[in-house]
Amino acid sequence: MEMNRTEHKSAATAASKSCAASAQELTGAEILVRCLQEEGVEFMWGYPGGAVLYIYDELYKQTSIQHVLVRQEAAAVHAADAYARATGEVGVALVTSGPGATNAITGIATAYMDSIPMVIVTGQVPTTAIGLDAFQECDTVGITRPVVKHNFLVKDVRDLAATMKKAFHIARSGRPGPVVVDVPKDVSRHTTQFEYPKTVEMRSYNPVRKGHGGQIRKAVQLLLSAKRPYIYTGGGVVLANASPELRKLADLLKYPCTNTLMGLGAMPGEDPKFLGMPGMHGTFEANMAMQHCDVLLAVGVRFDDRVIGNPGHFAQNQRKIVHIDIDPSSISKRVKVDVPIVGDVGEVLRELIDQLEQSFKAGNKNDGGALAAWWAQIDEWRKRDCLAYEHSTEVIKPQAVIDTLYELTKDRETYICSDVGQHQMWAAQLYKFPEPRRWINSGGLGTMGVGLPYAMGIKLAKPEAEAVCVTGDGSIQMNIQELATCLQYGTAVKIILLNNRYLGMVRQWQEIEYEGRYSHSYMDSLPDFVKLAEAYGHVGIKVDKPEDLRPAMEKAFAMKDRTVFLDISVDPTENVWPMVQAGRGITDMLLGSEDL
Repeated sequence: MEMNRTEHKSAATAASKSCAASAQELTGAEILVRCLQEEGVEFMWGYPGGAVLYIYDELYKQTSIQHVLVRQEAAAVHAADAYARATGEVGVALVTSGPGATNAITGIATAYMDSIPMVIVTGQVPTTAIGLDAFQECDTVGITRPVVKHNFLVKDVRDLAATMKKAFHIARSGRPGPVVVDVPKDVSRHTTQFEYPKTVEMRSYNPVRKGHGGQIRKAVQLLLSAKRPYIYTGGGVVLANASPELRKLADLLKYPCTNTLMGLGAMPGEDPKFLGMPGMHGTFEANMAMQHCDVLLAVGVRFDDRVIGNPGHFAQNQRKIVHIDIDPSSISKRVKVDVPIVGDVGEVLRELIDQLEQSFKAGNKNDGGALAAWWAQIDEWRKRDCLAYEHSTEVIKPQAVIDTLYELTKDRETYICSDVGQHQMWAAQLYKFPEPRRWINSGGLGTMGVGLPYAMGIKLAKPEAEAVCVTGDGSIQMNIQELATCLQYGTAVKIILLNNRYLGMVRQWQEIEYEGRYSHSYMDSLPDFVKLAEAYGHVGIKVDKPEDLRPAMEKAFAMKDRTVFLDISVDPTENVWPMVQAGRGITDMLLGSEDL
């Protein structure tokens, strides 16, 4: 049974009132479900096992939360992760103890690296058995501690409701992240009176939201004095839902802007002020502007190694850096900044815009002549056309697949879910994302196998939108069992497999760095993906000729209610350009094979 958001909240309120009226004692499992209802949870992904059967029994008795049974626990966390990325809500997953929890670790670490708000409930052996090597016991709190924002082991059922309230608060506030709640089986069976806290008070956790006014004034002065300004933004803008503020700021100043891999869509991909993605596989103009600007406004970023390359090289050019971030530990972590501003990105940008507008009204302007000269330099860099590729009538170029995908979906609400590898970089480079939260990929951890679970998680959240999994022949096989989940729940996703019969990014590095010694990167025993898709009850289409590419993709997208698996044979020798080799500066780019 499906419910819309209004009906869902009404059901949760009714359940809460019923509980308050009767003042009955509830089991821990009942309390857990009530807590999820109070938080407005509509979907959760999971896999049952002995330690969580009381919880699953309570899920069976209710209708407001739809549980999705995946085929492996990592996929549960990935799907919930994608739901959070696409909606901005907290994603929820439920797994059992022992191997259920350890299977979920990769998904948890993936969410942690990209600061995704999640609550993962894990089952645990009874409290009396903890530490005795009981069946399916593991130290979930200890194992997950390095890859969560916080975790809890609930030893008393009376603490469960308050713990769940804290978990959701921690997950969604400040710099978001995953929170694990470990629930022993006896805690889910014990009873107590249920009351869900209305507020949370945590003396040790009070994220700063409002930026320091004096620091913002310094930022305004630097931005207006800049001769070669640059706006460098990342996933923090997307997580804070601050894309409108970023766009307004860029329009107000007319300054060039770049989005990192995690920030794509914060600026429209077709906006002339957008220079493309920076970093290891960023555009020539984005990297050159990053290195040669004199004032850099960094918003919701962490100066990642894949973005700025060698920090020593980056520091060679003198520039003033303003860094806005909700997390004070991210500021001056890899690069020393001049004006640190800790606060919610959206709130800080709004205050920054207000002060700029006041400054403009007072007659203060930026240097129009210098800005025009800077744009002229950027246009010269753009003439390199660094993303150009050779078109072929003999073999399908992987870039042509992404170009065709963009042309067919750019006017629809489309979410591109990528696995990790060459296909990920081509999608990031060539698909011009018009809005934030439309690009769903694993950036920080670089997790292969996320694409299909991501797509099915989004399709439940956004049933009218297109959910497209762009993947490779290596990545897709890591969670291909989730094709069964897609069939069971009717999540009609589209799978675009760029099949080059290699672990493409590994092969590219082996070609460039290891003198062509392709050690274990060739996939010489691939399945027939069309028959495999059909075996799972879906539609499979094989494409191996350039002239068949667009018709096949049109056919796939015309089948609204079917999952379609497009197995597209692409040029196995194609590499991702530009490329910055490890340890090099971001302007030391290989623009093609001729630079090797």
